[in-house]
Amino acid sequence: MEEQADDLRALMTGVKTGPAADTTVEKKIDHSTRIIAVTSGKGGVGKTNVSVNLAIAYAQTGKKVILVDADLGMANVNVLLNIVPQYNLMQVINKQKTMQEIILDTEFGIRFIASANGFSKIANLNVDELDYFAKQFCSLNNADIIIIDTGAGIANNVLQFVASADEVYIVTTPEPTAITDAYGMIKIITTEIVDHEVNLKLLVNRVHSADEGRRISERIINIVAQFLNYKVEYLGFVYDDPVVTASVIRQKPFIALYPSSRPSACIKHIVGRIEKTEIPENEGVASFLMKFLGRKH
Repeated sequence: MEEQADDLRALMTGVKTGPAADTTVEKKIDHSTRIIAVTSGKGGVGKTNVSVNLAIAYAQTGKKVILVDADLGMANVNVLLNIVPQYNLMQVINKQKTMQEIILDTEFGIRFIASANGFSKIANLNVDELDYFAKQFCSLNNADIIIIDTGAGIANNVLQFVASADEVYIVTTPEPTAITDAYGMIKIITTEIVDHEVNLKLLVNRVHSADEGRRISERIINIVAQFLNYKVEYLGFVYDDPVVTASVIRQKPFIALYPSSRPSACIKHIVGRIEKTEIPENEGVASFLMKFLGRKH
């Protein structure tokens, strides 16, 4: 694993690691891409819907956005976008396709990558295979934002994405089970991922009032601070509204179908808050990949 990480570091600094250089990507990786993992302690809280609509809201501000469906068990991003991906990251891992060949453009101004259960296979790639995949993956550094919709819960592949992202948005709802599972998720992240601090933010979905969103978030944030001695930031809330269900049925994101709705206003407000925070130095696509490879499987 350490040899693999060293090889990747060499690639990041422009040193040729494989038998031939790949001229399709820059030798020097720029670190301006913001990588966000959206996750949850349990399924059914609207995590994927939040991911999709956040991505579109970012694109509406003029940002180049890539949405990665990394929910390896219940991949639903393509359903919400009403598209059928022909290829996924597995074809890149197996050197059958380039990254640019598997990315799908959408009518909503974002680009979409379908992930695959074999994503963790990159931990076992040989030098030449790693060289190819790293260069392909790092070609995504022209994006301003990469949003990764992870699976729900504490499976190892979820924690890999969480540990590697610049920021992690944990989605919960006012339901007691969702609150409990959100805390459990935060506890695992803060106790199991010990090599570096993770930038955690909490988003409360399906609230009936702004006060309810603040109340739920404060409860979780205060408990985390008291028992885990960890700081979690309140990102915002999204209203419970019939337009969300209607948009899912029509397979079109609510921010596109109902741009003036309350949930759309919430998503836009959250994006506005995020844009005011700076990306940590030396973060981005290259850093994400090195963290992902450096994590024990």
